[in-house]
Amino acid sequence: MSKEEFKKQKYIKLFIDYINQKNYSVHTLDSYINDLYYFYEFVNIDLINATESDIRNYLEELNKNKEKSSSVRRKISTFKSFYKFLYTNNYMDKKDYPLTKIVYPKAEKRLPKFIYYNDLLEIIHESSLDKDSTRDKLIIEMLYATGVRVSELINIKLSDIDFDNKRIVVCGKGNKERIVYYGDYASEALYEYLETHPKRNHNYLFMNSRGGKITDRGIRYIIDNIMKRLSVKTHVTPHVLRHTFATDMLNNGCDIRVVQELLGHSSLRTTEIYTHVTNEQLKKVYYSCFPRRDKDE
Repeated sequence: MSKEEFKKQKYIKLFIDYINQKNYSVHTLDSYINDLYYFYEFVNIDLINATESDIRNYLEELNKNKEKSSSVRRKISTFKSFYKFLYTNNYMDKKDYPLTKIVYPKAEKRLPKFIYYNDLLEIIHESSLDKDSTRDKLIIEMLYATGVRVSELINIKLSDIDFDNKRIVVCGKGNKERIVYYGDYASEALYEYLETHPKRNHNYLFMNSRGGKITDRGIRYIIDNIMKRLSVKTHVTPHVLRHTFATDMLNNGCDIRVVQELLGHSSLRTTEIYTHVTNEQLKKVYYSCFPRRDKDE
């Protein structure tokens, strides 16, 4: 069965409709679909009939193929979401939930990637040379200034922006609203963009080349094109700019709970990973600068 045919199956279609209401990015939705589709290809039965044994066998197969721990954890999370959706909507009996005894593999310790301020300035300068320079520059400025996810960025409407107080109401995961702020540089880029893009047939801030609402893939494409022209070693994505925002805020003394609120994290534990980044940076600076680091031979 092709992936397109799989997506038309009754319970898969219902689940996709449910996920679409959650305001997740296209990338996240694709991940859900892929995880379920490859599991379906392995078990070759309607997924509502899959058992704990089926899932264990699939996870063992992934382990044999040396699948990354982070990938396996994401797949388990997808399965949990899918089967929880089925039993909470009475499509299956809760006693048949197949993941009760399934545990996540140990997470790999991986620090979030970020870029240094000089690299950011280089990216901003390069974006101002693009064909649609005011839009592309604003995309970079806003991703860094606010720390929003790309799915949140593309859904910002003009009516969400408080221009006088430089703040924006964004709709995050689970349709939870929060307020983010931006500074003078982003504000200047915002006004320049609006002056050069006065006509629009919708209320969304960012437009594509045809005047429609831009997609998250469109944002990634723009950033990829900018990075191809630069010598920055880090693979920069919208999420790397979000990581950079959080890292810089903590490095400059911002309280971690404020960063948690600005990022829209439901758990402080998620935000705490950025303290590891800042600690690692402190360690590097210490060992590169401290004169009594090593004993003389």
